Amino acid sequence: MAELAAPGVGLGRADAGGGAGRAGGDPLLPQKENGVDGRAIRVGTRRSQLARIQTDSVVMMLRELYPDLHFEIVAMSTTGDKILDTALSKIGEKSLFTKELENALERNEVDLVVHSLKDLPTSLPPGFTIGAVCKRENPLDAVVFHPKNCGKTLSLLPEKSVIGTSSLRRAAQLKKKFPHLEFRDIRGNLNTRLKKLDEKEDFSAIILAAAGLKRMGWENRIGQLLSPEDCLYAVGQGALAVEVRAKDQEILNMVSALHDADTVLCCIAERAFMKRLEGGCSVPVAVNTLLKDGQLYLTGAVYSLDGSDSLKETMQTGVSYPHQNEDGPNDDVQHVGITAKNVPGQAQEAAENLGVELASLLLSKGAKHILSVARQLNDAR
Repeated sequence: MAELAAPGVGLGRADAGGGAGRAGGDPLLPQKENGVDGRAIRVGTRRSQLARIQTDSVVMMLRELYPDLHFEIVAMSTTGDKILDTALSKIGEKSLFTKELENALERNEVDLVVHSLKDLPTSLPPGFTIGAVCKRENPLDAVVFHPKNCGKTLSLLPEKSVIGTSSLRRAAQLKKKFPHLEFRDIRGNLNTRLKKLDEKEDFSAIILAAAGLKRMGWENRIGQLLSPEDCLYAVGQGALAVEVRAKDQEILNMVSALHDADTVLCCIAERAFMKRLEGGCSVPVAVNTLLKDGQLYLTGAVYSLDGSDSLKETMQTGVSYPHQNEDGPNDDVQHVGITAKNVPGQAQEAAENLGVELASLLLSKGAKHILSVARQLNDAR
């Protein structure tokens, strides 16, 4: 696998394997069934170690499916990677980690981009779509303790112990669950946050996504896995998304083989819930999904910043529909930014409706006020 580590997003493709590039309208070489044979496929990613591991895993799956293709990885830094001294909730929405990658995609400098799905806004910029949602890793949150607290749980930590998290969602839930603890922002990639935890006395523990720790090979650092009863997780957490140009049928068809149907339906429901609430990283919104025996269960909640005020409900719907092969424009219907040709359209509609209906239920019970106050208080911090 060739690697092209770009210092910025202004870098075009590098010739490799004799393939013709897409940039500038280069002609395609003879095509096979997947439509992209004979040229290098450029895969955009963030520079962080975790992002590279995630991208490598997606490229590995694509190479197994398309062994005759050559893939190049184009690594770049995003705004969110560069601003490390301010809480995410204070500096903007989730496009912080995606804008530069999408700019490269728009300029045909890359053919597809790998993201953590939870970093992608529920409304994508025009011309883009999520062409694949890979099988989800464990979506739960995990506690990593300072070495001196090894073997403890959050409930056993001393009064006023400081817990590091950059997530309003995690802090809001855990403040209510563990009122004896204090919560403080911590930024940086996984390596940086673990180093801050281990080498200083500032934090007794930090909260991270279990999926990221597992992908990094650091499962042994998980001291406590937080159940949904302790902490509902973020929309899309644990799932990887492949973003492509919506009209690039060849690439879209190629990556669609990576879709995991169960993960797609769960994440459509979660993203529809978030979109209807107009939520983001600046307000505490949390979910838990379960797909069992053809029934999709979605639990959603909103919280005040201190967790004292909250609304939480669960709804379900049937998603067991046969797949119908339909040619034509209906193939490319997006559901909250996701194009999943190989997942029954009726099931996707049911999942999206479930998210919308659950959000509407919470809004009817006062969720808008809770989120509005949370947003104002966060802006004033």
